[in-house]
Order: sequence, then structure tokens, then C-alpha cells
Amino acid sequence: MSTQLRESEAKVQPFGSEPPAAEAQSFAETALKLGGKSEDEARRTGTLDRADDQVEAMFAARYQTSSSPAHRAVWDHEFPADLFAPEPPAVSPECQKAMDDSLAVARRHRDAGTLFGPDGKITEDVLAELGTVGYWGLLIDRQYGGQGAPFSAFARFLTRMAAIEPTLGGLASVHGCIGAVDPVRTFGSTEQKEQYLPPLASGKKLSGFALTEPGAGSDLTALRTTATLDGDHYVVNGEKLFITNAVPGRTIGLVCLIEKKPAVLIVDLPDHEDEHFQVNRYGLLALRHLHNNGLKFRNFRVPRENLLRPAQGDGLTIAYHGLNLGRVSLCATAAGAMRVMMANMIPWAKFRRTYGEAIVQRELVQRRIGRLAGLIAGCDALVAWCSWLLDQGFRGEMECIIAKIFGSEAQKEAAIEFFMKTHGGRSFLRGHPFGENVHEYLAPCIYEGEGEMLGMAFFKSLIKEHGKSYFEPIGKALAASGIKKPNPMNPAHAWALRSALVPYAEWRMREAVTPRSHPSFPGLPPRLEAHARFAADGLQRSRLEISGAMVKHQLKLADRQCRMAELSQRVQDLLVILATSTWAGRQSSDLVHDAADILCQDLTRKLTGKRPTDAYYRAVTKLGERIAEGGFEASTGIEPDPILMPYSQ
Repeated sequence: MSTQLRESEAKVQPFGSEPPAAEAQSFAETALKLGGKSEDEARRTGTLDRADDQVEAMFAARYQTSSSPAHRAVWDHEFPADLFAPEPPAVSPECQKAMDDSLAVARRHRDAGTLFGPDGKITEDVLAELGTVGYWGLLIDRQYGGQGAPFSAFARFLTRMAAIEPTLGGLASVHGCIGAVDPVRTFGSTEQKEQYLPPLASGKKLSGFALTEPGAGSDLTALRTTATLDGDHYVVNGEKLFITNAVPGRTIGLVCLIEKKPAVLIVDLPDHEDEHFQVNRYGLLALRHLHNNGLKFRNFRVPRENLLRPAQGDGLTIAYHGLNLGRVSLCATAAGAMRVMMANMIPWAKFRRTYGEAIVQRELVQRRIGRLAGLIAGCDALVAWCSWLLDQGFRGEMECIIAKIFGSEAQKEAAIEFFMKTHGGRSFLRGHPFGENVHEYLAPCIYEGEGEMLGMAFFKSLIKEHGKSYFEPIGKALAASGIKKPNPMNPAHAWALRSALVPYAEWRMREAVTPRSHPSFPGLPPRLEAHARFAADGLQRSRLEISGAMVKHQLKLADRQCRMAELSQRVQDLLVILATSTWAGRQSSDLVHDAADILCQDLTRKLTGKRPTDAYYRAVTKLGERIAEGGFEASTGIEPDPILMPYSQ
């Protein structure tokens, strides 16, 4: 099982429990039909909705989305403050040694200039050497040759690896989180685990996950690759696109349609291309140190025993499951990449002089350094919080979406607004880390789900339970009465909806008479405690606005993407403030406190529309000055690149 779903833990629902009826319409499907959408769109949405329900059913009720801290922070009257206080992970000595040795291997090859081959890709020698020290098996249980690392330890470790070489950190995530490792660990039979996990742990086989197709990206209902049973084999036909780590000889989880239903086959790709299997190589500017290719299958045969058979759900269930791990890993690698940006900004800011003074003394540059520190603190906080929740057993879908969106947007802002602008024209010289990596900095906004699309998925999860409880009965009453455009002022409409409206009216009454909770956050520095209280209060207040939007737009809410995205982002920002302030307040470093305070102030102004005060400018520039003078613990040990084209000053 995965880190957050171990078979021995009672918190996991038995796989034999009753799944949602396949023919039952989801809340979203019903709403779309009543809202006038086509049968095809409603059906496709319903397919994804049911896949989500099937993933949810894998978790005991107390660990499902409706019991998650993000959901409860908005809808519960008792604020779940205890779920925003992650504990540091416990790591075995053997696991810690594997991590330390992996970092040493990466650092040695980086310093020797032997990480990349003539093709610019990570060399096979480096990949093999990392396998000998246990890198590829960090998330695989020890009984199968792995290290059994808690995911929270693995995620924090990725930040350290990404600070040496982000490609290696990203590859570990592809292999262990969204590649073949998680599907086999979580959904594989005993025989499949025994066959596949040992070579995946040793690095003899590295893995990827083949989901995306030329016409199927965010719309996973558009899958076209098929697998037809022929005796003891499935015969696969179709094409995959943008598959990381997809080269001959590796192992992939292949998403395809079997009898018109999504399924996942574990496939050992042949060592060489032939008439049944070809690699489609294209010029991708991102992921330049990895192999990212398309795959074409023509009557390609896969043993039937390679089919993963989840007790609940189908191939989309398997695909959805690993995404949360990958989203947190993305945030972790962004934190490492931004540390490298900071390590390179400071020497240049000290070297570059304008009007007789180094630009490190300029307020604008100091502000950039201070704000960059805030983004790093936010990513570190989200990684600690989300990975801890996954280890505790939570599904963590909403929280991991926040981490992905914040991490990718933070890295984009850091790269463009702070790193590039501070280095000026030198950013575009060949060999400069910005110019060489700009696509790597921007592409995470698309990886693991494009940000705004994920924001709407977050909002959908946020309102799903509320909608099912209070709006679904109204929708069914409308359908039964044939009312297309409900008008509460119409007596006939009011009479037809009288029973269905009662639960919502009772909820609104409870909201009117029940005071909001005022959670305490003991042990935090006063300024961070104030941020935590602001966020908690804002989250509690948001439920009435969200419910009001559902009332206002009714069945057309699915078409109000801009409104959904805006509401979603505000809730996400409040949760980032809360997670950052509670995490940072438990750290010993004053600089971390200051960095978290800056980020929380930035997000608070974004939410309130207030202008920066002089006190804020003093705080952020002072933070930047202190970091430039004495370093930042978060970036200690990172060697900056040489200054390009230095000149006499």
C-alpha cells in the first residue's frame, strides 16, 4: 500500500465495502443535465465524478475529503486547529543513510560535471549509482527491497535534492509517486508486487505513467488507447503523449480502455523499437535533462496478469491516487529551485553596482530577496503540512492541490520577478541559470494539472458535500416538477420546492444563530498568531459567501468558471496563510518567522485590497538585508554559479 494507505491500519476502508452504484448519477452530472448541458458533457463529467467517489471510498470516513482540514476549516463550526500542526517525521537510520548517500552521489557528479551526457540527459551511470545507494526505493517497503520512507521525509528530502539538481528530484517523483511504483504498491496483487517492486526499488527498472494522449489531457474521458483481450494477452493500440521517463526498457503504468472502461496495465517496454512499439521523439523545451516522449502501440501484446485490479473503481481511480503525492513533490522541488535562485541572486547583487553602490543596498533588490524568502517558507510549510496529512491517512486531495498551485506559481514569480529582473540582461546569456532553466521554472504551472483547472477542482471538492446535502434535493424536485427556471417568488414554484427547501432553510437558520468559533494557536509568536487567526476567521466567514454563490448561480454555476476560480483562490490563499503561520511559528529561526510574516502580509493584502504600509516596506527590506548579510538557513550549502561576464568596477 502507499504511505497513506497501509493494509495493516484500521483507518483504511476494506476494499470489499460497497462501491457507489455504477449507474447512479453524480451530483455534478445531475446539475449539468438540469442546467441544459448535453448528455455527452454530463456523462463525461459523471464519469470523472464517480472515479473521484471511488478513490474517496478507499479511505475511512474520518480521512475523506469532507473530513479534511481544508474542508472542515470552511464548513465546520468547530475549527480543526490541531490539523494544521504537522509533526516532523521519524526516519530510520537506514533510510536516512540512503538519503544522505543519494545527496552525496548527486553532489559529487554535479561538481565533477558528469551528471549529464552528450545528449544533455542524466547519464545511465548516475541513475545506476543512485540505485546502489537506495534512491529509487525510498518509497518502497523494505520487504520488497526499498527503504520504506515516510512520505513526509521523502518530500522534504526532495527539496534538498532539487537544490543540487532539480531534474533528479523530479525524476524521483515521477518514478515513485506518479510512475509505476505507487500504482503497484497501492493496487497490485501480492504476485505483482513481488514481480515489479524489487527491480523498481533497485533502479534496475525506472518507471513512468502513460496517461496523457494527443486528445486527452484535462479531459480524461477522451482516452482512445484500447486493450483487447486475446487469449492470455491484451492487445494494445493507441498513442500516448508527453510521457516523462518513457524510453525503451523502462516500466510504465499504461492507462487504456478495456471493454470501454479505463484500466491500467503495468508494461515493461521493449528494449528496442519494432513494428508494434515506437517512441515519438519531439523537441520539448521543458524537462530537457529527462526523456519525455510519445509512445505508439500497434497490436502490442501485454500479459493479462499485468492488469491492475482495484477492488473499487477503475483505471481513473488508480490515476487519481498517485497525483496527490506528485503535487506535493512538485511543491518540494520548487522550494529547492527557489533556494538555488536565492543563492545566485545574492552574489550578483553584491557585485553589480549602479551609481557607485552595490544593488544589494537598494530597497527594490532587498524587497525581492525578502519576498523570495517568504515564498520558500510557504512552500516548506505546505510540504510539511500536506505530506504529514498523507502519512496520517488523509486523502489530502484539496490540500495537495493547494501545494501544487502555490508551489508552481511561487516558482514562476520567483523566476521572473526576482531572479530574472535582478540579473537583468545577463539572465539571457548562454549558461545563465535563468536562461538555461526558464522552461523548467514555468512548466510546473502545467504539470499535475494546470493551475486554474485544479483551482476549479478544488472548489468542486469544497462544495460537493454541501451541494449533495442541500442543493441536490432541490434539483431533483425541479426535475420532477418540470421547472426549468425556478423563481422562489412564484407561488407554484415555492409550493413544488417546499420540502426540498426545508433542509437549506434550517442550515441558514443555524448559521444565523450559531457563533463562529475562535480557535487558539498557542505557542506561536504574536504576529504569526495574528495571521493564523485572520485566516481562520476568513475561512469561517467564507462558507456563507460560497453557499450564496451556489444559490445565486444555481444550476449554471458550472459555467461560471471565473467566479469559481476567484472564490477558490481566496480560500486557497487563506489556507496558505494558516499553514505557513502555524508551521513557521514552530521553527526556531527568527528569519523563518520573518519570511513567513512577509508572505502572510502579502497574501492578506491580496485578499483585503489594502496598500502596503511603510512598516511593511521596512520589514521586507530589512529581511532582505539580513539574508544578504548573513545568509538564509534555508539556502545554506548551495554553491552559486560563477558570475557571467564580470567586469572591472
